[in-house]
Formats: sequence, C-alpha cells, structure tokens
Amino acid sequence: MLRHLLSLFALQKLYNDISSGFGIFKPSKAPYQLEQQQKNNPLHGKTLETILNELVAYYGWPELGRRIRINCFNDNPSVKSSLKFLRKTDWARKKVEDLYVSTPFNI
Repeated sequence: MLRHLLSLFALQKLYNDISSGFGIFKPSKAPYQLEQQQKNNPLHGKTLETILNELVAYYGWPELGRRIRINCFNDNPSVKSSLKFLRKTDWARKKVEDLYVSTPFNI
C-alpha cells in the first residue's frame, strides 16, 4: 500500500512538473497585460522615422533645428542623416521624442 501511495505521489509530481514546464519555461505576460502597459504611451507603435517625418511636416527643418539644437537638423538636413544620428545618440532621440509628445498635431 505504501508503494502505491509513493507511486501516486510520484505521478502527481511528474504531472505538476510537466504542466509547469519543468520550471524551465516562465509564463509570458498575457497580451492584454502588454497592451495595458502601452496604453498611455503615445510613442507605442511609432517608428523613429515616422516621428521625425511628422515633426518635419509640422515644423519644417529650420524650426525643428531651432527647437532642438542638433547639427543634422541645421546643416544640410535630411531624414536619412538625422535617423542615423538619432539612432546612435540617446539624448538627442529623447529630445525628439519629447518634442513629438508635446506637439499639438490635432489642434
């Protein structure tokens, strides 16, 4: 009888290990939880290129260069050169993102 109880215990443990992925696989966050985290993020789903193009369309290169003092906005500006610089420079990308968030596009 003791042997049967031990085998039942072993089967239950094996079932629990299999159902939990043997502790190797950690359950990922459900998609709705990820959506909730990004719900209030105005930059969610926007690429840096989209952000830059919208800012250039709204302000133009001269005004953009005046608002954010970056040489790639003032000296022979182009989207390609600006993207290359912004992808390498965190502080500059942060300034562009902050300006994008504070820009009243729909007003």
